Amino acid sequence: MFFDTDCGGVVSNIAYLRFIEVARTHLTEELGLALAEMAEKQTYPVVVRTEIDYRRAARLGDRLMIEAWLDQVERARFWCAFRITRSKDDSLIADCRQMLALIEMPTGKLLRLPEHWKTYATADSTKDPEGQSRTGTVSGGECEQ
Repeated sequence: MFFDTDCGGVVSNIAYLRFIEVARTHLTEELGLALAEMAEKQTYPVVVRTEIDYRRAARLGDRLMIEAWLDQVERARFWCAFRITRSKDDSLIADCRQMLALIEMPTGKLLRLPEHWKTYATADSTKDPEGQSRTGTVSGGECEQ
């Protein structure tokens, strides 16, 4: 989108946060936390930390693929990882990670993570327990810049 770019047509660093937000929403639905269910139960993932390593510039008109997977699971927090690539040449644009925690509102109480998430985050974090690629199923999809 034009509003995501600077006067030189380079995608702004702040746009990457929105890209991974969309991918993370798809991922949490895959993990069993649909938006409607979160609102009903008043249980929400909150971002604690974000890391973005920019590798190449994305430009106005680029089609980007955002892949997401559950990278690490602890008792009460988890890491999601993201890879942003340019579709036309498969160039790596950025690697991203976010640490999140589940909280219950309105109290802000920290919640233990669902047990089945531990089986999702395996040694090869881009594969599910059956060895199938996760990134295709939880992709944020393509977005045109």
